Amino acid sequence: MEQLSLDIEHRSKSRIIASSGVFQVELLQHVGEDDYPQLIRISEHLSDEYGEKAVLSKATIHKYFNKPSSLPFIARYRGEIIGFIIGVAIEDLSSEPWARLDENFGEGNTLYTYAFVIMDKYLGNGYAKILKRVYLSWAKKRDGIRFITGHVKLGKSSKFTGDIKIINRVDNWQGTGFTFEYYSRDLGPKPDFTQIQNPPLAKTI
Repeated sequence: MEQLSLDIEHRSKSRIIASSGVFQVELLQHVGEDDYPQLIRISEHLSDEYGEKAVLSKATIHKYFNKPSSLPFIARYRGEIIGFIIGVAIEDLSSEPWARLDENFGEGNTLYTYAFVIMDKYLGNGYAKILKRVYLSWAKKRDGIRFITGHVKLGKSSKFTGDIKIINRVDNWQGTGFTFEYYSRDLGPKPDFTQIQNPPLAKTI
């Protein structure tokens, strides 16, 4: 029984949400230690744009990915993890001054996009768009969630679709030397669940 518990701790548990041939998006229900090294390697792609603080560690993976209030998805290509996106409750970032200043802090209605990345060699195939679309769709269906926020380079949010508002701008974000904008996306009112009780188990795209 003890060995079984150890195996569960080391193996990730996920649920396929969308698939297209050799590519699929999975909702992570638990991140096992076996996948820590690959998630850390992928997060290193974020350092040039977001600074070294954006690179995951075992501590940040455990702290955010396995938290019930988080919304983590991974992208796989031929079985290999090639990217991920994770939303965390803004209240879980209470140590950050900008988080506490958000007008919705404490309301339980906001997910902060803590990280969003696809490995460079898989960009341009539409995989990032699919991953983000799944994330936004599921965020909108989550009880109580109305807003998605995040930090992106100045001007990047102007390319986003939906109801986007720039809350503030930060010079030299995380020591990167770049100006970043903190945006909020209003997901709108909840869909009518009279006919649909849950999101589909899996969707082929």
